[in-house]
Amino acid sequence: MKRRSASKTLKRNLVVYSNPDSIIAEQFRTLRTNIHFLTGGKKSILLLTSPSSSEGKSTSAANLALSIAQQKEKVLLIDANLRDPHIHFIFKIPNEKGLADVLSGQENLKNTVYQTEIGKLAILTSGQLDANPAELLGSDSMEELFQQALEDYDVILIDSPPVLEVTDTKLLANKSDGVVLVISEGRTAIEKATEAKKALEFAKAKIYGVILNEM
Repeated sequence: MKRRSASKTLKRNLVVYSNPDSIIAEQFRTLRTNIHFLTGGKKSILLLTSPSSSEGKSTSAANLALSIAQQKEKVLLIDANLRDPHIHFIFKIPNEKGLADVLSGQENLKNTVYQTEIGKLAILTSGQLDANPAELLGSDSMEELFQQALEDYDVILIDSPPVLEVTDTKLLANKSDGVVLVISEGRTAIEKATEAKKALEFAKAKIYGVILNEM
């Protein structure tokens, strides 16, 4: 497991870390508390998605992960957007190896995870894709990864692709305990949000709530 200095890796848009007294940081703490009640404090797999791209989903996932980690819970943030990953950009960490490499059997989970110095937050970047994303994410290897991760972490938080753009998210949503939908104020059409909700329900996902992202 590799480490990176928090002062060198975090960007200013991670307000939970850079501005913990802000209203936005407090909203993420409220969301964190609500999720805690919904899960009963049990170990859980949570997925964040959005109807379409560029709605602030990855930044929301990063801030929520930080908020949970600051409560001394062990959190693994996984970038499962294998087609268009962002988490390694947000935290400024390498992406030579990650989720895709673990799922394809080229690496193991413990040697691929990056441990930050913020609370107990660890990150699994997307890695290098050389296969069909849907096949990897829907494979038995994904199930095995979740089971292994739940042995070491209290919360697994997944940053997934937009639910209306690829089938990957439906596969992950079906494996998750709950889903948070991120929509952008002034950008997400009501029709798109409704369609996204229906798609998640079709995948038998449990929707925990919605983040209204003001961009």
